[in-house]
Formats: sequence, C-alpha cells, structure tokens
Amino acid sequence: MLGGMSDAYQEMIAALSGCHHVLVTTHVKPDGDAVGTAAAMAMGLRKMGIAAEVLLLSHAPRKHAFVFSENAIVLHDAEKGWPAGLDLSRFDTLLVVDTGTWSQLPGLKEKLAGWNGPKLVIDHHLTQESWADRKLVMTDAAAAGEIVAELLDRWGIPLDKPMAASLYLAIVTDTGWFQFSNTRPYTLRLAARLMEYGVDTDRMYQSIYQNERSQRLALQTQAQQSLELLEGGRLAVMRIARDDFARTGASVGETEQLINIPLQVASVEVSVLLVEQPDGGPIRVSLRSKGTVDVSRFAEGFGGGGHARAAGLKMTGPLADVERKIVEAMRLRLAATATLPQGAAE
Repeated sequence: MLGGMSDAYQEMIAALSGCHHVLVTTHVKPDGDAVGTAAAMAMGLRKMGIAAEVLLLSHAPRKHAFVFSENAIVLHDAEKGWPAGLDLSRFDTLLVVDTGTWSQLPGLKEKLAGWNGPKLVIDHHLTQESWADRKLVMTDAAAAGEIVAELLDRWGIPLDKPMAASLYLAIVTDTGWFQFSNTRPYTLRLAARLMEYGVDTDRMYQSIYQNERSQRLALQTQAQQSLELLEGGRLAVMRIARDDFARTGASVGETEQLINIPLQVASVEVSVLLVEQPDGGPIRVSLRSKGTVDVSRFAEGFGGGGHARAAGLKMTGPLADVERKIVEAMRLRLAATATLPQGAAE
C-alpha cells in the first residue's frame, strides 16, 4: 500500500463515483506508464458502469498500443488535429493521468474553454500546477500505474488479466524493468500480484525491448555520433537534428530511451538529449541524472519538470542556442554540486 494521503484516494473515488462519461487523457508523447495507466483506468471505470474513452494528444508507440486495440477501448487520436467527432460536451469529467501540467497537454486548455466539468489528475510527478479540481498525486510512486492499482483496490474494483497487463506495462516501463532507483519493495510486490493474473511477461518484454524498427536503430546511431562528454566526463550531451529524422526515416516517438545510453559511462552524472522537431516545433530537452543533480528542479527553471532523476523541458530557438543555454546552466549546477559533501545530492 502506498503511504500517506489516504484521504486523497477516497476523495478521488468520491469524485469519480458521481461520473457518467469520463474522458481519460495523458501527456503528449505517451510512454508505457501513460498508456497503461489510461487503459487500466478506462477499463476500471467501465466495470463500475461509467462510460470512459481515451484521448491521446500524440500517437502511442506501437509497442504499447496493444492495451487499447485488444481491450475494445474507445480511443481518440489528436496527432493530426482534434479528432473528428470528439465533442467535449458529451463528457461530464476529464481525468488526466501521468501529468499535472498544461505544458504536457498542448492544445487541451484551449479546447476546454467554456467546458465546465470537473478536471481530475492522477500523477506521480513532482512538478504540478493548480488548475485541477481534484488531484491524487503520490510522488513516491514508481509509476502512475501504481497509484491507479491502489485506487482500484480501494474502490473495490476487481482486477482481471487485461487490466493487470496494462498496469504491468505502466510499471515496468517507468522502472526500466525494475532497474531504476524508483523501484521499491511495493513495486515488486505489486508486479508479482499482477503476474498472478496471467500477464505474459515474456511477450511484453519482447514488445517493449525487442520490437524496434531498423529506422530507430539508425536514429540511435546518429544520436551516439553526436555524443559529447563535458565537465571532465560528468555531463553527456547528445543532439538529434531535424535532418536526422529525414535521413533515417525514424519518428520523434523513436527517440524514447536514447537519453539513457550515456549513463552507461561511469563518469557521467547527467545526460542531456536535445531533439529538434521535424515540424519546427520547440526543441525538446530530456534530462537524466544518477542522483547528484535534481533534474526536475533544473527543468523547472526553464518551464519544464518531472522527477529528480528524469525530467524534461521545451524551448524555442535554434538548436545550437538552446544547447548553449542548457549546457551553460548545467555546468553551473554541476559546479555547485562539486562543493557538496561526498555522496550528497543537491
């Protein structure tokens, strides 16, 4: 059981219990946690006789999308503009999972102008904004899927194999298959329980980690060729330019997990990946840390956010200018951590 804020669970259950038709959505560029949590929540609501549909603001990676296609979940895809036929007036509630900031929900705030239903958030990220009517935020959770599993239990909604598979997807992707530091004893106990419902973990592992297109491998090569080690090897910087997508045939979604590659180097404390969007949108900056630098606090300084060891932000401007600003700021942050006692984080 997740510790603390027990009343928040009951308050969220009370808010959802009065709903009739819920639109579940999540952050742009949805990862496995976002996809799995949204799917599990939609199926849980359905079990309670509450209609639920899912809105994605960009395509789910094909390696994760099975949780929608295999479970008859009504899915709206806003990748190329607002989905035809999606009338918000049909819904009495908006439920956002795995984010609590408008910056991760591009275009949705404008669409909600004049819509008066409650806005609910279930999330585990440190960075939050105050626009929701009700929030269930547990920052110690390894994944939003952990919170939803607890919520379903407290609500008395029985799990089944499809829901368990969706929650397992959420957890294993946000913990790097239980390798990341956010993995807790609770995480492993929950994973074991989900497996007991018959989740095909071998199939899921292959779908997540052995199911890439060759174009993605070509993009990874481009990223690694751009790798620079700065600050005596403490800072790793990679960049993907707009032309790299055209050259390799890869998509923006296939940049996922590239940020983690430099962390294999023993001296690297922080990894930075800058991605220039093919459509000319803002530069996406991904940040990973081994713990010395709180990259969530760093990202908040540029309007982003996330977790202490995994965060991100977006900035406008030429790629070279964005890189210069981020690197200069991170140099200062790393210099500041050099004065901390050995083993301490900022």
